[in-house]
Amino acid sequence: MKTQYFTASSLDGYLADENHSLDWLFQFGGEDPSYKEFIKDVGAIAMGSSTYEWILRNDLFLDPEKPKPWPYTQPSWIFTSRKLRDLPDADIRFVKGDVVPVHEAMREVAGNKNIWIVGGGDLAGQFHAQGLLDELIITMVPVLLTRGAPLFTQRITKPPLRVVKVTPYPEGLIQIRMEVRR
Repeated sequence: MKTQYFTASSLDGYLADENHSLDWLFQFGGEDPSYKEFIKDVGAIAMGSSTYEWILRNDLFLDPEKPKPWPYTQPSWIFTSRKLRDLPDADIRFVKGDVVPVHEAMREVAGNKNIWIVGGGDLAGQFHAQGLLDELIITMVPVLLTRGAPLFTQRITKPPLRVVKVTPYPEGLIQIRMEVRR
């Protein structure tokens, strides 16, 4: 069981542009080529409130007359300091504060499956700061944004990450799988 940060990033390290748009990513088809295999091994999900609100606004309720269901079957913990819209047909748990006790609860629910840190970079950094992040799986997209939501908000220099695997995909996408050394 691993705690993994799986995401896409521009070459200059941004998850979304300064307007919270992912149009730069969707021009490549919208789904990471390895997503279907990755999600099979996920037993619990963590995301920040900005990511949650982005999913609601840009996917689930993009057409308010035809809302879509929550895209995950796994229990999802949403880190937030404010009241957010609940989805009654989804296993969503709103939490705030320290990631350590939440991670313990996620581990219990995930069993022998992995925990996925969906986003954003600050939340992934909090898990790393507490020694809870095991792996980063970043699909680098051949665009430069120059500003926006950062991939990560913590420095990782010593020890450096260990590159485990590099996988090229069509359209110039490159996935880099890195292990967090302790």
